[in-house]
Amino acid sequence: MVASEKNVSLTTDFIAELIRAANEADKLSAFEIKRLINRSIAAIRDMREEIGTPGSNRVKDVVIDLQVAAAIVDNLTAAEIRDTLIDAADVIRTLKIVLDGKE
Repeated sequence: MVASEKNVSLTTDFIAELIRAANEADKLSAFEIKRLINRSIAAIRDMREEIGTPGSNRVKDVVIDLQVAAAIVDNLTAAEIRDTLIDAADVIRTLKIVLDGKE
């Protein structure tokens, strides 16, 4: 398996993990949720860098929203956690599509 194929598989697996976690948000510990959100932030930053799209310091940047969610994870409802994880999965999926198109 080529390195790029392995990354695609890992990305696809992580998207699936985020969606599974979102569906079980009420069963996850704060630590698990925070870990998933932080992994999402790292993945989004790495993918943006690979694409050549810088992040934004604007209020509407999803990474900022994810950082806030990670900071207040203890105060989020299960629905808010679910929405946050689904948003992260959606952004990663979109970036994956862009990266796949570059190859």
